[in-house]
Amino acid sequence: MSRGGWMARARIFACVFGGSLGSIAALPAAAEILNPPVLQDERAAVAKPILTEEAPAPLPGNTAPARGDRLLDLKIQYIDNQIYNPSTGGYDKVHLRGYTGKGVDPAAPYVSPTIEAVPGDTVRITLDNQLPAGPQPGDPGCMPGGQMPDIPHCFNGTNLHTHGLWVSPTGNSDNVLLSINPQTKFTYEYNIPSDHPSGTFWYHTHRHGSTALQVSSGMAGALIIRGNRPPTPTAHGDLDTLIPTSAIPERVLVMQQIQYACRGPAAKPGDLGPIKQNIKGSYFCDPGDVGGIEAYDQFGPGTWPASGRYTSLNGKVFNPDDAMKATQGQIERWRVIHAGVRDTISLQFFKVLDGKLKPGVKTLLRADATASFMKDTCDTKPVPYALVAADGLTMAAAQMTTLATFQPGYRFDALVVFPQAGRYCVIDSSAPKSGVVNGLDVGPRLLGLVDVAPGKPVDNVETYINGKLVALAETNMPANVKATVVADLKTGMKFTSFTPHPDITDEEVKGNGTQELTFFIDTSGPDVKFEVGNTLNTADVKPYDPTRIDRQLPLGKAQVWTLQSHFVSHPFHIHVNPFQIISIIDPLGKDVSAPGAIDDVAGSPDPQYPGLKGVWKDTLWIKSLIPQNLPTGFSGIYTITLRTRYERYIGEYVLHCHILDHEDQGMMQNVAVVLPDQVGDTTRGEAMQMDVGGHDALK
Repeated sequence: MSRGGWMARARIFACVFGGSLGSIAALPAAAEILNPPVLQDERAAVAKPILTEEAPAPLPGNTAPARGDRLLDLKIQYIDNQIYNPSTGGYDKVHLRGYTGKGVDPAAPYVSPTIEAVPGDTVRITLDNQLPAGPQPGDPGCMPGGQMPDIPHCFNGTNLHTHGLWVSPTGNSDNVLLSINPQTKFTYEYNIPSDHPSGTFWYHTHRHGSTALQVSSGMAGALIIRGNRPPTPTAHGDLDTLIPTSAIPERVLVMQQIQYACRGPAAKPGDLGPIKQNIKGSYFCDPGDVGGIEAYDQFGPGTWPASGRYTSLNGKVFNPDDAMKATQGQIERWRVIHAGVRDTISLQFFKVLDGKLKPGVKTLLRADATASFMKDTCDTKPVPYALVAADGLTMAAAQMTTLATFQPGYRFDALVVFPQAGRYCVIDSSAPKSGVVNGLDVGPRLLGLVDVAPGKPVDNVETYINGKLVALAETNMPANVKATVVADLKTGMKFTSFTPHPDITDEEVKGNGTQELTFFIDTSGPDVKFEVGNTLNTADVKPYDPTRIDRQLPLGKAQVWTLQSHFVSHPFHIHVNPFQIISIIDPLGKDVSAPGAIDDVAGSPDPQYPGLKGVWKDTLWIKSLIPQNLPTGFSGIYTITLRTRYERYIGEYVLHCHILDHEDQGMMQNVAVVLPDQVGDTTRGEAMQMDVGGHDALK
């Protein structure tokens, strides 16, 4: 493609900001931002026998104690409430689809409840779709199976995806090929293996055609698998046994982008009116308006930063009267989930400067002045913290950082400690254009505050965290592994005894075939096409087809995958089986996944890839740069090599871009794990249909 063609396409990604900031009248003292509520059992739990051995059986491969069945009801309704708007200092009324259930605070509905389980549980969730049936303005409706188009549709149809869980993808388990249509109930049953890793996962709606619209409304929540299996000399255990909540309190932080809009009058009955925007593109609501998310003109390149909306933390948008509370010197486990649709978040902590952001003084915060506001308000020295798990899976060693990059779908568990008392800014920091969704030049944004009470001073965060981990190991670990765990922690803060998956070796993948994948957006015709291909070029890229299986994968084997994106960057996500990162090669041939590597091919360092070599994940950013920013002859394409095992489960599921409006428009594939002797046929016959509560549920 010519340089001019790339430049023409790049113009898609222009964006604008708007506003100013200032201070107004005093308000009551700050309120606390709490963890999301835990979804409670609607009925009494069905008890299972509890094993009585002195130490629970370790992971992997052995049977662990099982707490019992979880019997949960999750309702989907339109919910009327309000969301704080930092640019006006007031609240906007909103009417949004959302999850609710037993234990949810009706006054704080826009973070979904946390679902908890332990390995060995059977979790049954009755999904009750109470959204209205019938035609909706701008919605083509819910079409069955092979008729599902790669356009937004079925806004009130839904289903449920347990993102990152290692469970069956078929039947009434983690089956995203079902459509639970309005006024229908359906019970999902997740049989969580007794050797399932503990960790931070999440759940969200995944009905092709309406995923972005519903997730952006807040239909996403944390899903935590809690473990009680200590390591043994022959098997690994759960990190939870080293850092129990009795010693290391935990904070669950769900980050969302609820991109509500208010609209003007419709041109004709049955249509939606235009979004109310100022000259710079920022959304606004007039008195009496009610914001909603009812169409896909609210998504797309540049719309999120231009909208003037703010990322919410556990359902709350930045307000100096809402803060998280912590104690100086108390290490916390932060389970952080990017549950948004398409914005990149770069998480940092800075001390609030003396005299700034006092509780009880409201602050108006406008997008075009955010950088200058933070320069005037927050210290310039970031607080370091330790990453201990990626996408729910314990890492081989803790990685100290001052900034973690969250792409849509990412999770990191971090050990966080605030060294001084006082207030701290929680910042979505500036990131290089090459490292954010659609290459946008997005400045820093203030996400929230932490109020830190006086406690124990911390001179060196890394040394302090390491010392605490060693002390916990000496206290909590069984005698037959204590010396090993302590020695690992003292030499590089290693978690060798807690990693859930063994490395995939050269020998394990030998002779099993390989997989290639390319993401591509075709803008050459009148209609933009969002496509995926099975080679490292654009010759075979195709939009999603629900009747086609694009890959057959051999059960019980491991394979190498090579990934590229040939037009802008995309987060790759695959269901069921996680993958291990082998290398990330930049356009100049350097592996930027190695610890200490510098990914600066686009002219400014991007911190998101260094340190990922060998890490296990289920979602990963595939970077693609615009070639005119590179030396002559270089493509701008990064090449990612992964390895993955297809274990235990056969059946059909999907891979896709986790910019969810891209997925809704066709950037997805069906894949199927089959018995090894069945690999070869890449087509599927007629789509099998099953009746669920009077509506087609499509496999």
